[in-house]
Amino acid sequence: MEANREKYAADISSIKEAHERIKPYIHRTPVLTSESLNLISGRSLFFKCECFQKGGAFKFRGACNAVLSLDHEQAAKGVVTHSSGNHAAALSLAAKLQGIPAYIVVPKGAPKCKVDNVIRYGGKVIWSESTMSSRETVAAKVLQETGSVLIHPYNDGRIISGQGTIALELLEQIQEIDTIVVPISGGGLISGVALAAKSIKPSIRIIAAEPKGADDAAKSKVAGKIITLPVTNTIADGLRASLGDLTWPVVRDLVDDVITLEDCEIIEAMRMCYEILKVSVEPSGAIGLAAVLSNSFRNNPSWRDCKNIGIVLSGGNVDLGSLWDSFKSSK
Repeated sequence: MEANREKYAADISSIKEAHERIKPYIHRTPVLTSESLNLISGRSLFFKCECFQKGGAFKFRGACNAVLSLDHEQAAKGVVTHSSGNHAAALSLAAKLQGIPAYIVVPKGAPKCKVDNVIRYGGKVIWSESTMSSRETVAAKVLQETGSVLIHPYNDGRIISGQGTIALELLEQIQEIDTIVVPISGGGLISGVALAAKSIKPSIRIIAAEPKGADDAAKSKVAGKIITLPVTNTIADGLRASLGDLTWPVVRDLVDDVITLEDCEIIEAMRMCYEILKVSVEPSGAIGLAAVLSNSFRNNPSWRDCKNIGIVLSGGNVDLGSLWDSFKSSK
């Protein structure tokens, strides 16, 4: 892995440095287990509960590392990002802790609970249209007007390194893990986890979980190049982004497989998280459990020897009204 230091945007050294940097600010999130879910899945499952992280999601790790990596002059001008969800809140909170402004470009239609978090943490909300081009155009305008620093939600080495700290903790907490299942969207989380985990334990399997309505990563793996989708359609609002040029090489080289799930499977996994694990998890966070329970995973002989599986519950920010509607519509 050391030979790849120049190859990827992050490595085990940058991830360990990130962990030391952010340790005073983040929660070392617990790992939960459930005998009931072990029986249902036929494996030993270990849930890394990033839904208990500050801001309600793993994103605080990367945002905190990025903000703390700025020099004094950069930090004084503040930070800007475009995000519909957890990164927006995470960056707002990280900036607030350092006493610097955060300008957050939010697309119309973003989940209310996530916008409320941005406002609660002191982020300055600037609205854009829902398209990526509109988000980027508005963010560029804010950059020009404020001189602030752009912190991309996932396509940034500082972000990838911060997210990779999850794997450092998980493999300290549960050393026997042989597989980690991670949600995939832009790829910041799974890139960090894969780089850290495979450096510590080269034999470990890293499996991505992705909605069928936003399956660009699965298509990209098959094509051997980044594939972007013209539209996405999934309840998992946190998993609608496309891979970046910094995350794609890690996904291409170090992610062993991508399992795609129907929304009904994601909703059922959310229900199990609530009813059995007693944890509030958003759709994007529940998809790892959905993957392990899916027929495509259970019936694949390649994964038969995956016995001790780490599952990243990536976030717990969900509108209860939307959650209730999704449960009713899935019946």
